[in-house]
Parts: sequence; C-alpha cells; structure tokens
Amino acid sequence: MKKNILIILISVFVLSSCKEDPPIDEKLTTTPYKIEIPEYFPKIILNPQNPMTVEGFELGRKLYYDPILSNDGRSCASCHDQKYSFTTYASNALVHVNLAWNTNFLWNGHVSGTMEDIMMFEVGDFFKTDISKINNSNEYRQLFKKAYNVSQITQKDIAYALAQFFRARVSYNSKFDKFLRGETDLTPSELNGYILFTTEKGDCFHCHTLPLTSDNQFRNIGLDSIYDSNNSGRYEVTHKSFDKGKFKVPTLRNIELSAPYMHDGRFQTLAQVIEFYNSGVKVSSTIDPIMTKPGKEYGLKLTSKEKSDLINFLKTFTDTTYINNKAFSKP
Repeated sequence: MKKNILIILISVFVLSSCKEDPPIDEKLTTTPYKIEIPEYFPKIILNPQNPMTVEGFELGRKLYYDPILSNDGRSCASCHDQKYSFTTYASNALVHVNLAWNTNFLWNGHVSGTMEDIMMFEVGDFFKTDISKINNSNEYRQLFKKAYNVSQITQKDIAYALAQFFRARVSYNSKFDKFLRGETDLTPSELNGYILFTTEKGDCFHCHTLPLTSDNQFRNIGLDSIYDSNNSGRYEVTHKSFDKGKFKVPTLRNIELSAPYMHDGRFQTLAQVIEFYNSGVKVSSTIDPIMTKPGKEYGLKLTSKEKSDLINFLKTFTDTTYINNKAFSKP
C-alpha cells in the first residue's frame, strides 16, 4: 500500500511540474515616475490615461534613440541632439524642452491636443513606423509587457511610451531659475537685460511669458510682408487669411544653444535676432499688434549696450544640467 501511495505522489509531482507556467497576472505592476518641477512653474499637464511610470519613461527613452521608429535609419535623436537642447545645430527643428505644458505642436500648429496626440502624429505620419518590426523584437515585446501589459504592440502603445519621455524632460535649473530661487544674482548687464525683457522697452514678455518663456500661441512678428507656401505658417492649417505669417512662439529656454532661429532658420545668431526686432520688422495686415504699438512702428530703438544686455539675459536661460542629464541620454 505504501509503495502504491508513493508512486501516486511521484506521478502527481511529475504531472504538475510538466504543466505550463501560470499566466502573468493581468494586473500591471509598475513604478510611479515623479516629474521634478519647481513650485513657480505652472501646474503640469498630465494624462490620466497614460500615467507616468519608470517603465513607460525608460521605454520611451529607448524608442527616442532607436532608428527602428523610421524606415530610413532616422531616430528622434537624429534631429534632436541633447547637447543642443534636443534640436540640431544648423536646423530649425523646435527644441524638445518643457513640452509638457504645450497644447500646440510644430511651427504651424498642425497638431493640437495632448502629448499623446503629437506622438501619434510622429509615429503614424512623420516616421510611418513599421509596427511589425517592433512586434518582431523580443526585447520590445518584453518592455511593452512590463510598461503597458500588452502582448500585441500598437501605434498607440508606441506613442504613449514616447509621450512619457517627452513629458518628463523639464528644464528648470538655468541661471535664471537659480536667480528666481534666490540662489544666485544676475550681473548688472543681465539684470538690465531682464528689465528690458519684462518691460515695454524690450517688450519680450508678452509672447515669451515667464517662467516657461512661451505663451504657446501663434503670432506674426513681421518676418515677412508677402506670403507663400513657405512662410504662411498657421494659414496652412486653418486656411484663414488672418493667420498668414503666424508661427508658434518658441520657448527661449536654452536659446543660446539652439541656433539657427525662426521657423526657417534665417538668423544664425542672437545678435541678428535682436537686430531684427530692433530695426527689421516688416508690417503686413496680419502682423501682431504688439509689434506695432505706438513708438514701436519702426523697431525697438535699443542702444548697442541695451542689445548686448538683452542677449546676456537670454543666455541666463541656458541650463547645463538639462543638456547633461544622463537620465535623458541614450540608454
């Protein structure tokens, strides 16, 4: 009898050990990711449908640097280099910095909405990502399983992971930030530039609102007075005549690093940009009223010293912590 019982127990053990592993718990366990922002920044725009997690952030980071997104060997990082505040020197690509507060994307606002919306555009329209290549990657299947608990990766899953990486990249440790926090002082030249920036004399603050340095709107600043398909800006999206020449107001964060400037990269230096506002504005029917306020019909009329002071202040937006943050670098 004992022998028969022993045989039965061994048989049960062998049979149970041959069974397939139990399915992975459908309840996803992830680690929350906290985005660091200073208290003087506006409330960050998050998406409850795509909560920030360490797993999602790291997956988005890997995708950002991986040419697998494209069909021609490009990655996001091909045009958005960290040392240039995630743009490319000698290119007019918008910087990838503090985008978590944006609701309008691209120079002409072709995409509006959430970070997930612009990433859906990037994956589907810009890169035309071959989803099958990512599904055929064992590594990506495992990473998406950990981050989103999906077995079949979709365009939406890729866009959501990228959105997490984009949303997390916040610049808040420039000299200007340290000045706001009482950690350092501005030089006399920088302080005078700050006064010019935030008063009617320089009149920068209306469009480049602090602390993010962009109002996320579209404005015609008088770069041109005649418009075609190359410089019509917002009009290409809305087809409304009053939008001709309007382009997105870019952030000035890390502006020292992100030349050339304007939607078409026409200016190579900050000195050229300031001189444009000082004496090169072209008036048209759609120019922003800010550009032609009484006393400014023919430019800002800044002195050489004032122009230099303003440039020195703009350089206080440079955040070396951001461009050297290894958490944002290629994994």
